[in-house]
Amino acid sequence: MLFDIRGRRKHVVRVVYAILALLMGASLFLVVGPFNLGNLINSGSSGSSTAKVLDEQAERIERKLVRSPDDEALLLSLTRTRIAAANALTEVNPETGATTSTVEGTEELERATEAWSRYLKQAKEPSPSAALLVARSYFGLAEAGRSLQEAVASVAKAAETQQIAAEARPTVNSLTTLAIYEYFAGNFAAGDKAARQAEAKAGTKAQKKEISTQMTEYRKRGKEFEKQKHEINKAEKGQSKERLESSLGGLGGTSLGE
Repeated sequence: MLFDIRGRRKHVVRVVYAILALLMGASLFLVVGPFNLGNLINSGSSGSSTAKVLDEQAERIERKLVRSPDDEALLLSLTRTRIAAANALTEVNPETGATTSTVEGTEELERATEAWSRYLKQAKEPSPSAALLVARSYFGLAEAGRSLQEAVASVAKAAETQQIAAEARPTVNSLTTLAIYEYFAGNFAAGDKAARQAEAKAGTKAQKKEISTQMTEYRKRGKEFEKQKHEINKAEKGQSKERLESSLGGLGGTSLGE
């Protein structure tokens, strides 16, 4: 896919095109192979009423945390509750069938990752199952990123968090997911390592071949995403220079000594 980044297109449009490569990769992985990203989260939405109940539950947990701010169990519960609320606030694109987060859902994901960060400061052995959920949440935040920088940072956090899950439970699913996140984060050596570990866990030669084929495809997508990031950054710098020259143009007839 070619991305036209010439001219004075709005920043948000360029970001959407750049993140599209990431979205395409995530969507493909959801529907192919014996291992599936979809089982990392509670798929589907039960509507705003469920989200409201979960949000109220989260607020009760937060009130308890005021008294016990370092309570590991409460912080983990808050993380899970916020993610569940975000899942209840998703919507399906009628044209593509893809599930996307709403603005409110994205805000819940942001609160969830904040709670997770606090939890990590207290937990000696972070929950692997929760790490799976949070890693997917970071990836969701990348998809909804308001800027390229935000999206890239979220993908990096997704890889970092998935590493926790994969180290504790090195399964084909956790390792292939880690490889994908690492590829999109630009960590190709780490992605290759996770992919090899996943292949070693394969139960059959056919599964090993399928893992190899899919990971090769994701590595390619990761490389494409890296290229797009560089193109966008280059275009951003060029446009920033143009804006600066344009703003300075009106000062041509003045001097500092006057």
